[in-house]
Amino acid sequence: MKKKFYPFLLLVLFALTACKSKKNVLASSAVATLATDTIQSLQKDTYIPPKHSEINDLTEQMEQNGKVKVEIFSDEAAPGVKIYSSSLNLGTDYSGIERVMYYDFTHNDIPEAFDGFRIAFISDLHYKSLFGQTSLRNLVRLLNKQKADVLLMGGDYQEGCEHVEPLFAALSEVKTSMGIYGVMGNNDYERCHDEIIRTMEHYGMHVLEHKVDTLCKDGQQILIAGVRNPFDLTKNGVSPTLALSPKDFVVLLVHTPDYVEDVSIANTDLALAGHTHGGQVRIFGKAPIQNSHYGMRFLTGFTYNSNKAPLIVTNGIGTSQLPIRIGAPAEIIMITLHSAKKE
Repeated sequence: MKKKFYPFLLLVLFALTACKSKKNVLASSAVATLATDTIQSLQKDTYIPPKHSEINDLTEQMEQNGKVKVEIFSDEAAPGVKIYSSSLNLGTDYSGIERVMYYDFTHNDIPEAFDGFRIAFISDLHYKSLFGQTSLRNLVRLLNKQKADVLLMGGDYQEGCEHVEPLFAALSEVKTSMGIYGVMGNNDYERCHDEIIRTMEHYGMHVLEHKVDTLCKDGQQILIAGVRNPFDLTKNGVSPTLALSPKDFVVLLVHTPDYVEDVSIANTDLALAGHTHGGQVRIFGKAPIQNSHYGMRFLTGFTYNSNKAPLIVTNGIGTSQLPIRIGAPAEIIMITLHSAKKE
């Protein structure tokens, strides 16, 4: 977020800090979103899991504590797309990360070989902010528990160049079968840009600055595309997806969700973004600071752009300006792909 002072927000935070609510609030998308209130007590025999997912051992453990919420997203204007979502509140088990958002994503272009493929997505660590060393260890532990096939990262990694090496050294301990990929955020263009790239590459991570990489499995493929500095549309206003085939399944990784509306992202099947922090502070579901020129539209969760390209926006993990979160839980995203051909 830009370096500004928000006196109104400070007054509000002062009034609310003493009675900070642990309730997790999800914004409804501009397109069809069926949202429910957070379920504080849910019995195991009444829980209906997402249609496609196998609930992993961590989810089963947390389900017994009554901390699972299910939501269903659909849109008639996006044929071939189905998405089911559940959120898992972590309590104190992983301090620094409040929940895992699980998405089951079915699309016509997903190859059969990638049915069940698991994508972990994190963004906006802002290390060290409210997200510090203990939280970083918990993040690595949590990500390894998810057994992702690939880890995607949305930028805004650091709050100082001295944090770059220890951050990526820790993240390199995340085990995936197909590697770790990342783009840069606005903080990373303001400082440490070259150092971040060198450090990521040193640890075997892939930097997608207007680049596309191919993930192959059993002779089939999906593509991961990344956007370089999405705030400079003069230089970077042509999405790297435009040169790709509409027959491929393409995931677009970009720091800000505004990019998916500002420019054509044709051939994108799923876009992933951060930057908004989910508002970071949300009062009665509204964010005084939205960090997007589209206001609440792309604040958090699943939605579509005007051309019906599916988009998931994460709340991220760290904080900017003020070391506090209210109503915008720090989270990781887990996406399980499903091939419509296998239904």
